[in-house]
Amino acid sequence: MKIGQVAQEAGVSVDTVRFYERRGILPAAERRPSGYRIFDATTVERIRMAKALQELGFTLDEVVDALTSHDRGGATCDSERWRLEAVVDRLDAKIAELTQARRTAAGRLRDCRTGRCVLIYGHADH
Repeated sequence: MKIGQVAQEAGVSVDTVRFYERRGILPAAERRPSGYRIFDATTVERIRMAKALQELGFTLDEVVDALTSHDRGGATCDSERWRLEAVVDRLDAKIAELTQARRTAAGRLRDCRTGRCVLIYGHADH
């Protein structure tokens, strides 16, 4: 398959396919004498797997590590659970940060609505 067909079937851009190849998510593609990349049918499924992991909250490095572990064989739910636990912990921390930022912003908005704008300068703007 040519890169355009892979991209279309996987639902990504050609640039994403190239990027995934550079990052090690995809193995280096074979090339025709003309220089065009040729991918096998498993490339589409691998891109879909990578995108699904990213949507779960995996970083690109974590995607590479998870796929490498899968490629080596022997990856099981028990052996790989820690990866999802790390993602959930990171998401929980981010949610806590966002919750606090929202509380602060909402409080400042309430202040502004009552004529006490304490946004940047730390004093009320009347």
